[in-house]
Amino acid sequence: MTAYFISGIGADYRMFTHIRLPEGYRASYIHWIPPQTNETLGAYASRLIAQMDISEPFVLIGLSLGGIMAIEIAKRISPQSTIIISSIPLSAHLPPYFRVAGKLGLGKIIPATLLKAATSVKHFLTMKTPANRKIIQSVIWSGDDDFIRWALNAVLEWENAEIPSPLYHVHGTRDEVFPINFTHPTHIIPKAGHMFLLSRPEEVNNLLRLLLPIAPIQNSPASA
Repeated sequence: MTAYFISGIGADYRMFTHIRLPEGYRASYIHWIPPQTNETLGAYASRLIAQMDISEPFVLIGLSLGGIMAIEIAKRISPQSTIIISSIPLSAHLPPYFRVAGKLGLGKIIPATLLKAATSVKHFLTMKTPANRKIIQSVIWSGDDDFIRWALNAVLEWENAEIPSPLYHVHGTRDEVFPINFTHPTHIIPKAGHMFLLSRPEEVNNLLRLLLPIAPIQNSPASA
């Protein structure tokens, strides 16, 4: 079975470097595409579906912004399950100050380079291993500025009141982007921040083994 991974804002497949899927699964990574003018998250998610083979069973795994995209995709097609990590399933779970920022139009005026610099410094100080620091720094600075600016504004204006089923929501108690007191995860990682996918992957891998449906066994063709 295919597990489609969707990364966070301005990030890519490298955020899933340490993830190990259960037997019977193969990973496929959804790539960000250029957004259209004033495109909503829902409309954008619909275009991402073109990268997927939905003729066979599949699951969605989304990180941060990728979790929001996974929600929007799952509303339009039928995954076996959807797992969001360090994300939120409903726009009502956005912190109130996000809504204020959206009304003020801050998502359209904050420079992407400023966001990159702030995020880079934060993760350099908090990532414990040199390997993870290298991954996160490379991911941050290779992100497309135009996409980051669009995505930030689209999240601030996101509207969604529908939770696809089945949905599993894995969240850290110290998430600084989507604070846990504004959302209701199904599975909690104690003392974990927003990027625990890199810093504490074994806990995520253990959860994936529990949460993902058992993949069907592929029978080998009978010998002649």
